[in-house]
Amino acid sequence: MSLDVRPATIETWPALKALFGPQGACYGCWCSYFRLEPKLREALGRDEKEALLKQATGEPLPPGLIGFENGEPVGWVQITPRAHVPRWNTSRTVSRPLEGDDPQDPGIWAISCFFIAKRKRGEGLSHGLLEAAVAHATAHGARVVEACPIVQAKHSKSVGLFVGAASIFERAGFAVAAERKAGRPLMRKVLV
Repeated sequence: MSLDVRPATIETWPALKALFGPQGACYGCWCSYFRLEPKLREALGRDEKEALLKQATGEPLPPGLIGFENGEPVGWVQITPRAHVPRWNTSRTVSRPLEGDDPQDPGIWAISCFFIAKRKRGEGLSHGLLEAAVAHATAHGARVVEACPIVQAKHSKSVGLFVGAASIFERAGFAVAAERKAGRPLMRKVLV
């Protein structure tokens, strides 16, 4: 089966909502973990987080991409400039920028989250989503795309893989740029 990957826009919002389900993907997160400051994220309820993601789909630059198989939404990847995921940029995170990099630089992008429909996990959909994410970032002026995946999960269907598996990034040409915590490398791909 081929993966049809489209931007998350107001038009595709119903598909993203269906993919995330009534719980909002990972325990009601609605992909807010890296997009919102911790205190704000904790203060917001599930419905408010959903509303914020829906609002982001109406922005000129979509918050991510949705993968479809036979018209059904099966996967999501959050791909944005680093500036759109402030939690990624704090000094205490393993994903913090490399020394000298400005997280507000519109040419430095981050692949911060994946979500695959439970019935489709372990089938390799993240490879297609990653390929589309890099192409999307390139088309929008990215010079560098970074990720902070996990080296090893307990199994291929683990919800802990929301940051992606290091092996898929390696296969896509990403290299380790820093490792601030064992098993959670900051990986990057230079595009230009």
